[in-house]
Amino acid sequence: MTGKQRAYLRGLANTLESKYQFGKGDISDNFITQINDALEANELIKISVLETSPLTPRELCDELCRLCSAEGIQVIGSKIVLYKESKNKKRIVIPK
Repeated sequence: MTGKQRAYLRGLANTLESKYQFGKGDISDNFITQINDALEANELIKISVLETSPLTPRELCDELCRLCSAEGIQVIGSKIVLYKESKNKKRIVIPK
């Protein structure tokens, strides 16, 4: 993914609310399923990382990208933005 494509997705993510939170404990299968379902439905999601998290936001982003086959778009403060192209409901058209 190019820098311009990431910038476009970051712009779209500015208006998003953090609908998902990661707090204490490890990354559970249930959390992975929830994130995968959200990525399939919305393609672009924002996650808040609570202070009680054992992982830093960067570590969580890298791990979620690996487990969900997603693209890490942005990590800023305690927020993570992930993107994954939907197989069934493609909504976001990324400029070439």
